[in-house]
Amino acid sequence: MALLKASFSTSLLMVSILISLQLLPSLSYTSFVFGDSLVDAGNNDYLFTLSKADSPPYGIDFAASGGRPTGRFTNGRTISDILGQALGAKSFPPPYLAPDTRAGEIFGGVNYASGASGILDDTGSLFIGRIPLRNQVDYFEQTRDYMVKVVTENRTREFLKQAVFSITTGSNDIVNYIEPSIPFFQRDKLSPSMLQDVMVSNLTVQLKRLQKLGARKFFVVGVGPLGCIPFVRALKLLPSGRCSLVINKLTQGYNTKLRKMLDRLNQEMGPESIFVYANSYDIVDEIIQRHQQYGFEKAYDPCCGGSLPPFLCFRQSNLNISSTLCEDRYKYVFWDAFHPTEAANVLVAEKLLDGDESDVSPINIRQLSDYVS
Repeated sequence: MALLKASFSTSLLMVSILISLQLLPSLSYTSFVFGDSLVDAGNNDYLFTLSKADSPPYGIDFAASGGRPTGRFTNGRTISDILGQALGAKSFPPPYLAPDTRAGEIFGGVNYASGASGILDDTGSLFIGRIPLRNQVDYFEQTRDYMVKVVTENRTREFLKQAVFSITTGSNDIVNYIEPSIPFFQRDKLSPSMLQDVMVSNLTVQLKRLQKLGARKFFVVGVGPLGCIPFVRALKLLPSGRCSLVINKLTQGYNTKLRKMLDRLNQEMGPESIFVYANSYDIVDEIIQRHQQYGFEKAYDPCCGGSLPPFLCFRQSNLNISSTLCEDRYKYVFWDAFHPTEAANVLVAEKLLDGDESDVSPINIRQLSDYVS
């Protein structure tokens, strides 16, 4: 990354002094974002990968870019974007791999998330390039080293104590697990219970790494009802209005183990560190089941790309061709075969921001932002 390789020129030294004396004490909400395509802000744009959202109509409703694609896998903002704006963030955390990220911007947070990635290193390998969670934490360690050079170890440690570390991952690990095996690439599959245990174990390792690096306020998002996303419904040949109960049960089993692990970490490390669990499964499931009450007309079909393979969401104006695109994006829960629309993301973010313990526990995200150990 160019940011970390840059020499300490006179201009960079001036930036460092300004940050040290002025910027850090007055910072608003700051977040470091880890995860998959649900929160990727453009890192995959800088990878050789089949998992990209760098062409229209992705980003069509993203006001900050004027409707141009930003690498976000939705029509507008992600849940992470919405939470940051609601809590007073001055800007969206830039993608770590973006070469034009300026030195001072990292003190407003950084986004390390990568589409097709997962908790397990092998997850998403068919897409070629992606940044597994372990490598995302490696990148944060490099960011931290840079901060120390700019504002000293003590100030970096104090700064990180106030930042929120959000982790949204696990969906791709489960989706990869349920996909049909490809000939010659087939491996012996773990049992569903073993998969859940391995996912939780690997995630625990990375959370503890972040804690050792100075993270204190964690926001960990559970996996949503994958049995209801358009891709899985098509994979299982389910009729309209039906979800895969088997896959939802697998997802719920993982979430249960994830929540127990976070409760355990809170007991072991608290009150200096706090781990918040976001119950995205029940929140999204309620939106789907009661979609009309939330203003949606379509709860199971994607707005863009259609409900059948190859699920491509694209528009090529120079060739005058495009995939199917719904007329009113705010009437759909799903943007494409895998990801929610901005409208659905807004509802989820509202629940996480100010919800009760059925939505997010032991405290909500607004309380987490204000939390002082």
